[in-house]
Amino acid sequence: MTENAQQEPPAPITELPTQYAPADVEGPLYERWVERGYFEADAGSEKPPYTVVIPPPNVTGSLHLGHAFEHTLIDALTRRKRMQGFETLWQPGMDHAGIATQNVVERELGKEGKSRHDLGREAFIERVWQWKGESGGQISGQMRRLGDGVAWSRERFTMDEGLSTAVQTIFKRLYDDELIYRAERIINWCPRCLTAISDIEVDYQEDDGELVSMKYGEGDDTIVVATTRAETMLGDTAVAVHPDDERYKHLVGKHIRLPLTDRSIPVVADEHVDPEFGTGAVKVTPAHDPNDFEIGRRHDLPAIAVMDEHAVITAHGPFQGLDRLEARSAIVAALRAEGRIVAEKRPYVHSVGHCSRCKTTIEPRLSLQWWVKVSPLAKAAGDAVRDGRVKIHPQEMEKRYFDWVDNLHDWCISRQLWWGHRIPVWYGPNGEIVCVGPDDEAPTGEGWHQDTDVLDTWFSSGLWPFSTLGWPEQTESLAKFYPNSVLVTGYDILFFWVARMMMFGLYAMDGTPPFHTIALHGMVRDQFGKKMSKSFGNAVNPLDWMDKYGSDALRFTLARGANPGVDVPIGEDWVQGSRNFANKIWNATRFALMNGATVEGPLPDASAMSSTDRWILSRLNSVVAEVDAHYDDFQFAKLSDALFHFAWDEVFDWYVELSKTTFQAGGEPAEVSKRVLGEVLDVTLRLLHPVVPFVTETLWTTLTGGESVVIADWPADSGFRDADAEREIGTLQSVITEVRRFRADQGLQPGQRVPARLTLDGTALAAHEPAVRQLLRLQPEGESFTATATLPVAGVEVALDLSGVIDVAAERKRLAKDLAAAEKEKAQATAKLGNEAFLAKAPDHVVEKIRTRLAKADEDIARITSQLDRLPGA
Repeated sequence: MTENAQQEPPAPITELPTQYAPADVEGPLYERWVERGYFEADAGSEKPPYTVVIPPPNVTGSLHLGHAFEHTLIDALTRRKRMQGFETLWQPGMDHAGIATQNVVERELGKEGKSRHDLGREAFIERVWQWKGESGGQISGQMRRLGDGVAWSRERFTMDEGLSTAVQTIFKRLYDDELIYRAERIINWCPRCLTAISDIEVDYQEDDGELVSMKYGEGDDTIVVATTRAETMLGDTAVAVHPDDERYKHLVGKHIRLPLTDRSIPVVADEHVDPEFGTGAVKVTPAHDPNDFEIGRRHDLPAIAVMDEHAVITAHGPFQGLDRLEARSAIVAALRAEGRIVAEKRPYVHSVGHCSRCKTTIEPRLSLQWWVKVSPLAKAAGDAVRDGRVKIHPQEMEKRYFDWVDNLHDWCISRQLWWGHRIPVWYGPNGEIVCVGPDDEAPTGEGWHQDTDVLDTWFSSGLWPFSTLGWPEQTESLAKFYPNSVLVTGYDILFFWVARMMMFGLYAMDGTPPFHTIALHGMVRDQFGKKMSKSFGNAVNPLDWMDKYGSDALRFTLARGANPGVDVPIGEDWVQGSRNFANKIWNATRFALMNGATVEGPLPDASAMSSTDRWILSRLNSVVAEVDAHYDDFQFAKLSDALFHFAWDEVFDWYVELSKTTFQAGGEPAEVSKRVLGEVLDVTLRLLHPVVPFVTETLWTTLTGGESVVIADWPADSGFRDADAEREIGTLQSVITEVRRFRADQGLQPGQRVPARLTLDGTALAAHEPAVRQLLRLQPEGESFTATATLPVAGVEVALDLSGVIDVAAERKRLAKDLAAAEKEKAQATAKLGNEAFLAKAPDHVVEKIRTRLAKADEDIARITSQLDRLPGA
């Protein structure tokens, strides 16, 4: 905590405005928190550490609803741990997002009629840094709006000096350990971005294409293959069949003519081929397909590249210079002219990979790239979960994790970009290769040059849990805050970011994993469960909802939908409902302050309390225990729901209402209840604070006069329970609820007063008669009282005089009509369900619908009959 945090707390506010205005409160509160250093973390502290890193958002954009969701969960965890006395670090920062950022700046240059090549590499990189300086602050501002309690003084960027040193260090170590190598392999290539891209940067979608079956060879040596990419046939170097496929055994080892070329290619036998799929024969293009590349390696086949980096045909012949899609049509036409097309299927819907940045169809391409040998790293990442050093939550996600790390292929880490961490390898004039660490001198002299590629963005973000703490230096922060306590992230990047952090953390930190727990959440979807997307027209800017309803409302809605590993639907009306909850908290606290609720002094002894006071304190401690258990299990939806119902239903709708008569009567019982109400609000506001920080800060400091709820103690379960008081108030609630239901059934207005006789003497509810009468609008019976309706509820009797209050004849007529309709519905449903012929033919969902109608009719009949029985004169 900074020096400023030690100053005297502001004078307590004794009155609250009549309405809560989030826009007036949130900004100033957040700046005060930051100025006082509440979110900073002291590496020299003796407090136990609690560390979470922010999944670094890309510097290119702004926070979307998914970010707001994830940040809400992390902020709730860290705020609670801070209140529990942990030295809490929520590490902020942003990712340089190589390809995405380069694309943005290139588009800006395009508006000026320029390309990056017009500027040159150094000037272009300067331009990107300039853009980052101008636009990078947008995300920080949005995080402040949301209330993110991050340690701003520790903010990092994956391209800053310290993290660049970490990248160079680990590259050098991996290279020296022969875990980084350079080789030709098949990669995902974007012909528009002109770079290799990672698997996570490939979006697969169902596209309309064509499946063409074509005939290779002549006469008895003919074989039919099928493809969706006819243009790649120019690079075929074999046809493969399964070794046990009797249809083709006579061809294995022979060479057959490849159409449209002057080449002949062998027929090879390979276990990879599925003899049951298609014709059981596949064309093999090692330079343009990952599976074909592996077949080519097994059979020592040449790899012939027939396209350049722009996906333009380079193979000699009439197709040279054509774009791949133009060549596809031209080649099919040429094959058709030779009579080699056996079948054509259009449209043929199949999954096609697209560059996530520019939406161009990616091209598998043989390319010389840098790779990480992942097998030993991936094994360590799998073992760390298997032996319990790292927990994945929810546990059922472990299988997906193992499916990935146990089957990882070597990782292509080089990108043909300018923006990013340049590969620290120099090439000499005589074929020398030198990898340079941060403390090494780069070779100089004629003919020496550095590799022009940069590293995959995931390479640097994979170091995030320890590079942000100063690694490779053995800093005080690294010793204190590594490993992280928990990683909160979406299941969608479990394979990519999480797996890379696990591999690098275990490698760099001597077998210590980067975090103890991986808590996975789902994706935010719209209220109908559909993925949010600008193209679908259902994307939401979280700032819009924060402007309209307040940040607390958005946060509470997101947390209340957060079940571990499950997608989260959200709609604007739900945010509006959360805004209403914030207003309810505000109004209830305002009422409490106006009626003298206090936190001064110790709680009175239980013997001095009413059963209502003991009930709410008993329930309060149960809720504290429940919320703690849910936090420890990352059950944000359950803890939010528990707090919502406790605060709204039990505190505001029951305890506050039941206490009003006590406050009005005054005396010692009123003073006791004022202290109890103050205690309940104090604890409830502290419990709510991690999820709804702004409104709770304003209310808690006003109620208690404390400096800030951010640094207040987290509530502890005192162990106080009173089962007798809980039963007594439960009975009281049953009585009030049942009489309210009866009043509503009779059409009485909520404020309409009715003469009543309460038979409470000798019961535990006798002391509650004033509250019962007030809550139910029941006036004393008077001399002319006639009990026209009697309600026996929970062992007590409530007699009501409804004469002159309702038109009994009209009400009986209305109910009789409703009863007749319900009985008719029941008869029709019963007849259908008793008809065997109908049941034999009707679909299951139709039968189930009729069963539901029958159940509903039975419920209606029971309800209406009860209402008729209760009418005066029944």
